Amino acid sequence: MAVNLRIETELEDDGRWIAEVPGVMVYGDSRDDAVARVKALALRVLADRVENGEPLPQTADFFSIVP
Repeated sequence: MAVNLRIETELEDDGRWIAEVPGVMVYGDSRDDAVARVKALALRVLADRVENGEPLPQTADFFSIVP
């Protein structure tokens, strides 16, 4: 099963790149930098939700527990 978190990017007027997934937005010096940063932050946010017993948005089937 694949989970797809869509990353949207945009070049700002000041030359910085924005990368965003639902609930997470970062800036980077280049498009690749912004994409790498948003991936890392999105994973940290998901890990924090798991640790705190919060639901994962639209990724409820990301993990399955084998009996």
